[in-house]
Amino acid sequence: MATTKTTKAKKKLLNDLEIISLYMNDVLERHEAPKNVFIFCKKHAIDESDFYSFFGSLNALRQEIWVKFFENSVATIEKEPAFETYSDKNKLLTLYFTLFEILTLNRSYVLFSLKENKEGLKNLKNLTLFRNHFKAYIVSKIKSKPSEVFGKVAKVTEPVFSEGAWLQFLFLLKFWIEDTSKGFEKTDVLIEKSVNTVVDLLDTKPLESLFDLGKFLWKEKMQS
Repeated sequence: MATTKTTKAKKKLLNDLEIISLYMNDVLERHEAPKNVFIFCKKHAIDESDFYSFFGSLNALRQEIWVKFFENSVATIEKEPAFETYSDKNKLLTLYFTLFEILTLNRSYVLFSLKENKEGLKNLKNLTLFRNHFKAYIVSKIKSKPSEVFGKVAKVTEPVFSEGAWLQFLFLLKFWIEDTSKGFEKTDVLIEKSVNTVVDLLDTKPLESLFDLGKFLWKEKMQS
């Protein structure tokens, strides 16, 4: 009877979210990643074939975790019926605020994920698929209407704009990682100021916004 129960336990149907949850818990409890798929599966009584039906490797799993962060953010955003009517500026603000809310809920894992290679943001291999989803979403949802502010500058092509938004996100991510303010309120301030700067650079008053952003960053540097 014991053998039968064990077999059934091993054959329990899993999904990708359950495997991700097991992996994240392992990382947070042990503060190190499993050495390989065999060790991970053995610990959790998972057949390797079941693991490989969802992920081709542990690296693929790590990338998918970041994709899930982004997909959860998008799902939250698009529950708001009025989102499609927002200006480009408000769409960007909504995306960033929601995304950083999701990252904050998983901050311990995010910090580990970005620091485990000891290169920090210099090595973003775990974010490769996340980056692709992020840039595609920027092009399809943010810079999609020629009549919007971003459409006013014909020289700003979609690849250039989406790459610029990605660099802006990395800038915000680095600040958030180092932010020790209550409720990460300083990150919220930076999100709003940086989005205002990007929008205004493509509109009519870039110098004012750059000066405002510069004052904020200088103040933070002097207080750190």
